[in-house]
Amino acid sequence: MQKTNFSRIIYQLNNLFFGFLSDTWRTKSIGLISVLTGYFLFANFITKFISEGKNELIMVPIIIIFIEIIIRIKPVASSKLYYLWTVVDKLRIGAIYAVILEAFKLGS
Repeated sequence: MQKTNFSRIIYQLNNLFFGFLSDTWRTKSIGLISVLTGYFLFANFITKFISEGKNELIMVPIIIIFIEIIIRIKPVASSKLYYLWTVVDKLRIGAIYAVILEAFKLGS
């Protein structure tokens, strides 16, 4: 097939949306475990702070800063820390999912 601009765009979109399917079984399973662990830990963390009702004004900015630091320190894909960063990023995704789900449960 000829390399046209359209075929390059289609290839990049395919890689963006379905690139995780070409990963190894190990990478997929560690990613899934990381997301579920992030959800589990943060759901328990939120439930604890909702029931206590203390330190919300301190913990919310700390959580936001922590999440922003994870997003902004993304290493280069060839770096040795990239694999560790992907695990931490998946933990972050699970944590954000837990926050959103808890907000829907509370109705706010």
